[in-house]
Amino acid sequence: MEKCFDDLDIPERVLMGPGPSNVSPRVLRALSAPCIGHLDPYFTRIMDETQDLLRFVFQTQNRFTIPVSGTGSAGMETCFANLLQPGDRVVVGVNGVFGTRMVANARRLGGEVIPVEASWGEPISPKGVEESLRRNSIKIVAIVHAETSTGVLQPLEEIENLAHKAGALFLVDTVTSLGGIDVRVDDWGLDAVYSGTQKCLSCPPGLAPLTFNSRAMEVLENRKHPVPSWYLDMGMVRKYWGAERVYHHTAPVNMIYGLRESLRIIYEEGLEARFQRHIRNHLALVAGLEALGLPMHVREGLRLPSLNTVRIPSGVDDVRVRRALLQEFQIEIGGGLGDLKGKIWRIGLMGHSSTPGNVILFLGALGTLLKAEGTVTDPGAGVSAATERFASWESD
Repeated sequence: MEKCFDDLDIPERVLMGPGPSNVSPRVLRALSAPCIGHLDPYFTRIMDETQDLLRFVFQTQNRFTIPVSGTGSAGMETCFANLLQPGDRVVVGVNGVFGTRMVANARRLGGEVIPVEASWGEPISPKGVEESLRRNSIKIVAIVHAETSTGVLQPLEEIENLAHKAGALFLVDTVTSLGGIDVRVDDWGLDAVYSGTQKCLSCPPGLAPLTFNSRAMEVLENRKHPVPSWYLDMGMVRKYWGAERVYHHTAPVNMIYGLRESLRIIYEEGLEARFQRHIRNHLALVAGLEALGLPMHVREGLRLPSLNTVRIPSGVDDVRVRRALLQEFQIEIGGGLGDLKGKIWRIGLMGHSSTPGNVILFLGALGTLLKAEGTVTDPGAGVSAATERFASWESD
């Protein structure tokens, strides 16, 4: 029997999980623009503008600031593959899934990894990093700024100071922070930083923004061994993104259109206004969740405004609630990973998805479902608390 392939009929979703986030119609229009050659003069101008806009969002003057062709995990691998050589020692902060991935990546590349661990809901202690640096000659200190699996916002400045005092590079994952939370690459002395397009930047997944400062570039230029990945060899890729325009691979032209537009939206909004929007919506969401009787997983002061983790009430079926949110309300949220599977929900308020309307919609839907689960008596308590929090913010 001959198969029939129907036209795409993608359902509309309110994306409030750990990523991707919803995408602006402006970005979708940019993605649908005519495809031109990756060496076309018009496209190389777009490349230059995209780099300028990335420098704005990263808050850096680093010349080498580009979107790597690949998702955020490609950004991680790019950093380690270009800066790490076999036998180098690496300190990695591990307090969630993505710190664990850093460990695995560095080990595959022949690095000697020294993990500094914290519980999944707490930040990495500078004291643990300091002890590892005191006992070993370290090439790189690597840490996750915004741990997507736990909702922890990691303070960076003290660890950066320790790393540089010991002569190590400081490598940072900003996949769930860039574009929604303050990331000051130059002011904070971050040597190598990577991110992803699908979270607070609100562009579809497929590119990994990356920036290396002069210290990181010097390490790359003085390698004794070739970069083990040909595709992710920034020594070659930078010649395509630089003035030489030396062909390396065919860039994802339309994805770069989309990234440029998403960054232009951030530029128009302004960084401080964007950060405040994420904080405001986060605080209203927290007020609503707590009014429904749900405790936050991360203590106040260390919570990610872009990715909120809340503990699932005893007796509530994690999968059933998330399935009902998707099927009945078209809302996607995330479940826990690893040790937190079945214990927390991960609620994203990232970029285009971070709106008061989404906060109220989600809290109303969750309250309805938790009443059906028998855990709340007032399903509207969350909406009332969030509305009050929004009102108090406006009156301040």
